[in-house]
Parts: sequence; C-alpha cells; structure tokens
Amino acid sequence: MSRKFISALSLGIILLALNAMGRVLADEQTPVRGGTLIAAIYPEPVTLTATYNNQYANRVISANIFDGLVYYDDNYRPQPRLATSWEVAPDGLSITFHLRHGVKWHDGQPFNSADVKYSALEVWKKVHSRGRSTFAALKDVETPDDYTAIFRLSSPSQVILSALDGAESQVVPKHIFDGGDIRKSPENARPIGTGPFRFKEWKRGQYVILERNPDYWDKGKPYLDRVIYRFIPDAAARSAALESGEVSYIPYAGVPFSDINRLKQNPELKFDSRGYSYAAQTYFLGFNLRSVPLSNLKVRQAIAHIIDRQRIIDTVWYGQSNPEYSVVPQSLTQFFTPDIPRYDYSVKQANTLLDEAGYPVKADGKRFTLRLYTDPSSSQFLLAGEFLRQEFNKIGIAIDFTPLDNATFLKKVYTDYDFDIIFQGFGVMLDPQMGLTRVYYSKAQSPGVPYANAFAYVSPATDRLIEAYQNEVDPKKRIAVIADFQRQALTDLPLLPVMAAPFFTVYNRKLHGLDFSPAGAHSGFRDAWIAGK
Repeated sequence: MSRKFISALSLGIILLALNAMGRVLADEQTPVRGGTLIAAIYPEPVTLTATYNNQYANRVISANIFDGLVYYDDNYRPQPRLATSWEVAPDGLSITFHLRHGVKWHDGQPFNSADVKYSALEVWKKVHSRGRSTFAALKDVETPDDYTAIFRLSSPSQVILSALDGAESQVVPKHIFDGGDIRKSPENARPIGTGPFRFKEWKRGQYVILERNPDYWDKGKPYLDRVIYRFIPDAAARSAALESGEVSYIPYAGVPFSDINRLKQNPELKFDSRGYSYAAQTYFLGFNLRSVPLSNLKVRQAIAHIIDRQRIIDTVWYGQSNPEYSVVPQSLTQFFTPDIPRYDYSVKQANTLLDEAGYPVKADGKRFTLRLYTDPSSSQFLLAGEFLRQEFNKIGIAIDFTPLDNATFLKKVYTDYDFDIIFQGFGVMLDPQMGLTRVYYSKAQSPGVPYANAFAYVSPATDRLIEAYQNEVDPKKRIAVIADFQRQALTDLPLLPVMAAPFFTVYNRKLHGLDFSPAGAHSGFRDAWIAGK
C-alpha cells in the first residue's frame, strides 16, 4: 500500500472525525424541547409579582410569568420586548412606546396600551418601592390606540429607560387588578401574565410550578415544558440536592460558601457570577434614627469605625466579595466617586466618639443595648449577625440579635419600624436614582412599603440633591449631583455601605441557554433548555 494512499486515507478519516465532531458541537448548541427544570431558592416568595415587593425570590419566579416593555443587553441598552420601539421627544418631555401586536394574557385576553397605562400609573408609580422615585416625573400615559403608549413627563427623566424590564417594572393586566389595591389582591398568588410560563400551582412551604405558555408571542419559546421552584431552607440541603441531581439550578449564592471549592471540583456543575450587575446590590448597615442612641451622629460614626469590611467578607463569605465604602458601588463607574467621607477601622476612635456622645462604659462593661436584625434571604446573614455582635462588644455595645423569617422581618422593619439596626442588601441598580432614592428620600417613607426609607432619615440637604438629580437634564451635571449626594449620605450616615453582594449562580452542565446578561439572574428561562433529557 503506497504511502500516498495511506496519507489520503488518514486525511479522509480525520475529515470524517472533524465532520462528526462538528455535528456533535452543532447538536449541543441546538435547543432541545421539553423537560422539567427544577430550581431551588430561599426564602419562599411572599407574592408572585414584583410590583410592590421586589425581594429577589419574588422577582426570579415572576419574571417567568410577566414581561416588561424592554430587556437590557450586555451593554445595558434597552432592547424590545412588549415594546417593539420607542422615541424620546426632543424636549425630553415624552416617550412614545410602540407595542407588540398579537400578545395575549395567559387567560386569553389581548394585551394592549391600557395595560401599560394602568401598570405605570397605578402600580409602578404608586406602590413599587423603587418605582415611586423612578417614575416621579411621569404625570400621565396617553393611549391614542391599542398599540401606542405615550409617557408624558413633568420634566425630562434620564432614569425611566433604565427601569423597564420584566423584573423591575412588570406589565400587569388591568382587567385583573383594576379597581382595588394590588397589594391586597389574591391574584398575586395565582398570577396572569404575558410571559413564557404560566402559573400552575403554589404549594406553600414546598414549591411553585410553572408550565410552558403555548401561546407565547416569541414563537417557539420557551423550550422547557415546566419549571419547578423548590423552597429549601437549609443551604447544605440545597447543595446536596444539586450534587444528587434533584436540583439543576440555584441562583443568588444559594449554597454554603464553605462548599464552593468542593462543588467547583464536580464536573457536572458550573459556576457563573454574571447576571447580577444590573441590580448592583450592596449590603448596608441601616440605623433606625428613632432609637435614642442612634439619633446621635457620633454613635453612628463610632459604629462605622468598628466595621472591618474585609474581615467580615473573609470570615462569613469566604472572601467571595469586595468592600464598598460609598453608597454607590464601585462597579457603577459612571456614577461612583472616591471623594467621600471614610470611616476606617479603629476601635480607639470608636470608643472616643461614644464617650463624646455621652455614653460611658458602665460597671458591667456595657454602654447600651441595640437590637439587630439581618436579611433573612441567606443563612450567611445569621453568621454575619454573630460576627457583628462580637464586633460591637469590643466598644461596649450589647447586641440583641434575633433571627427572623422573611415575613416577620418585613413587618418589623418596614411596617412597625420596630428595630434598631438592620444588616441587609439594597439593589442600587443601574442608575442610583432607582435604588437609593427610595432609601434616602424623606418623602419615600411609607409604612408597609418594603425596602423604602424605614430609618426616619430626614435631611433637607439630601432631599434637595435627590430632587436635583431627578430633574437634571445635562448628564455631566447630573453625575456631579450624584457625587454630592454620596458625600452627603456618608456625612449624615443613616446607612453604612459594607460590601458588594457576593452573588453567583451554580447549575448543572446539562442546562443550556441561561441568561447571563446584566439582569439575567432575574430574567426567567425563556431561552433555557436541557441537553440529554
């Protein structure tokens, strides 16, 4: 056999192998229809809309059920969803949205501009904790026909087009909710949306089942038959369920941080930290200024001086985060300024400030006692509470730390204002106006509205800065105002930024088509599919 023939034969075999490999790779990228995705989250949602309570569990489930007018690409630019296009008027006082034709609610009723008008004016603007600030300039929505919605503004608003996706500003059905208080509607527990999945069942304490919407406007999607969200309180149990294959997807750092290195060695699992940057969530200590000791600025400054950011990150979160010193996180490079008041770790300085504030150490070694509650969304916050209790003890402040479930936490903090200090995450969002105004603006305080100003913080100087960045037309001037806002917020110190939220997603390698755009973690599973079912 000639060498030339052998070479030709070898080349043929190589080409056949490459061809086969190409077909395999192509097959791996071709979505497979059918199957059930089981995800695990905790805490359990309190509602299946994110219209008035935007806690993460509410968002991640309901984003499968509802659509927004837009979604955001990797460059944070809005892209069409229920709105196919839009124009901003030259004077900035109106935004015209052209709506998608042929969209139906899950009950078969047609979606139209009346739904957008109702959602914007009666829901986003009135009861959404961030929306009441985001849409402050929105004075009316005109609906000249079923497929046009014109937002009329009292002043140009640079923030609105950053706040219209299906988790932040869900378009809800007017024919279901109109005429009552959406916050009290039983329809929040059996929602009707326009999204890729329809609500099937909510068994309290166990799971929510969603099923494929066969009439979804984005033809051919979703690929999955159903999605089941299981509520597993114990993080170690979530980790075990992931390893056994009972669960295929866990967002928002839902496994023990002590398990991360071991789980990363599992060839069946993947980790990804993308999908969270849109929310720009930061963990803060928040001070109730109704508390007599905490109404004293020197006491708040003293507490700021005993927060060792890197140490709490290393101890509680196994180093999986970065310290934050400004109320605007460093990741928002357009708005962040380093020129701010800093409170570096110093037990000596903290003790001096407490003495100056008139709280000497008593015979029992204590100055006073404060109640601390931590975010119930993660078991790591329980460890953080114990860490903080020990740190406060160094300066003679006794901490009464009581773990709470989600419903009790929300009621105590945001309805009853019955707390001294909280340690909790707040989404600052793509534009700080969305996430910070509701926390710092004196007019944002409203009993029963979660994640709004629960701190009794009232500052005319801060209010003026907030109103200035809400109304400023010039982008450069607005950035300068937001820098001034950061300095004022850290001078008054009603809240102390501590660290970036250490979020990541862990999932089974057979799961494809996940959304890792800036808002991907709460964008649903319209593109997801399971290989080799």
